Amino acid sequence: MNKANVVIIDYGSGNLRSVAKAFELVAGAVRVTSDPRELATASHIVLPGVGAYADCMAGLSAIPDMLATLREQVLENGKNFLGICVGMQMLFERGHEHGVHKGLGWLAGEVVAISPTDKSLKIPHMGWNEIIIEQPSPLLAGIENGNHAYFVHSYHAKLADNSNLLASTEYGEKITAVVGKNNIYGTQFHPEKSQKTGLKLLENFVRL
Repeated sequence: MNKANVVIIDYGSGNLRSVAKAFELVAGAVRVTSDPRELATASHIVLPGVGAYADCMAGLSAIPDMLATLREQVLENGKNFLGICVGMQMLFERGHEHGVHKGLGWLAGEVVAISPTDKSLKIPHMGWNEIIIEQPSPLLAGIENGNHAYFVHSYHAKLADNSNLLASTEYGEKITAVVGKNNIYGTQFHPEKSQKTGLKLLENFVRL
């Protein structure tokens, strides 16, 4: 069991209980909080997200001092950060869901609608897909090409810098699955719903 001090941010979006339960399996006790002061004692910060990009950004921005504290703890203090689903999408400069909305801007790129070349493919993209490893990363240790993960989304990240792309999947086009830059990571799929593959990724994250 890892001694990581995991804090999951509660800003009114996300299946927080299932995320917390998954982390408890690999890290022991975790904290779910909407208090930015709790981030000061965290070693690992997690930002889940379910729903529309703009709603998630609005919810996060509405918590007094949360954005400033997040920037301080992650960008300045270098604490390990994991964004999940829309939590990953918010890492980018802007999202194009129901208009154009500003993101955190920690990674270069934008979030756009999935546009599969095969028009028979349904949107949202929902279900199990194979992971394609784009480059080695400690976050993906022990995860191999062809391992499956569970996706539920209609939008995905188009990266301006492909050095930040750790893994992808295919759904009528190349879909960003995992991103990383220094201490900042994000996963489009839901690790907490991805069984063995998801738990391995969370285990790797808390070991960073």
